[in-house]
Amino acid sequence: MSNHALHNAAEALKKARCAMAFTGAGISVESGIPPFRGPGGVWSKYDPDKFEKGYFKRHPEEVWPLLKEIFYDMYGRAKPNPAHLALAELEAAGKLVGIVTQNIDSLHQDAGSRVVHEYHGSTRRMQCLSCRTFFKTEAISLDILPPPCPACGGLLKPDFVFFGEGIPDDVHRAATDLAKQADVCLVIGTGGEVVPAGRIPIVVKRHGGTIIEINLRDTSYTYNTTDYFLEGKAGTRTPELVRAVLG
Repeated sequence: MSNHALHNAAEALKKARCAMAFTGAGISVESGIPPFRGPGGVWSKYDPDKFEKGYFKRHPEEVWPLLKEIFYDMYGRAKPNPAHLALAELEAAGKLVGIVTQNIDSLHQDAGSRVVHEYHGSTRRMQCLSCRTFFKTEAISLDILPPPCPACGGLLKPDFVFFGEGIPDDVHRAATDLAKQADVCLVIGTGGEVVPAGRIPIVVKRHGGTIIEINLRDTSYTYNTTDYFLEGKAGTRTPELVRAVLG
């Protein structure tokens, strides 16, 4: 089953006029970043309600140490794995127009991908909730928590989407536009449980595109949306597919 699916998926990618990738937590697990959901996930250890925007604004001194531990200490050690590198290679070869990712770890950029729409934001920037100025994360010391805004001393918030916060319009628009144009979408490491992000492959499908799914197990996409399902680890199956496409 798998080799047949691999061959057909590779053929679809070779012929694609506009191929995109849609990635989730599963692509970064092999880089040492745990998923949020499921056993061993972040929400099995930490209370997700603490990462709600209103709670954060009321209790920054309680939430910031958790943010540092999860999103800066753990993410700071992570390196791109073969799946991230394979997608960057596909883009460099002119076979991938862009990536829409739900991840905030910037591992796609670290791997060399250039067109990355970060649907849920990124740990690379922070924004002051008082003066609205953006700062690169590396310019902010996390020795004092909460870290004060260098410009006005206000409360800094990581520039990723907290619970109770909307998706930035520009990213949503760019991701949806890409999905409408794509004739192939490579879905890796996500089952589409998080909306509205999870609708991106459905938009591709609705516009007549082909869906190639790489996941450890079947998901809500597998039976309704996916054309070719490659079961297994992202770090194994993605490079296999890219090798089959680029030869």
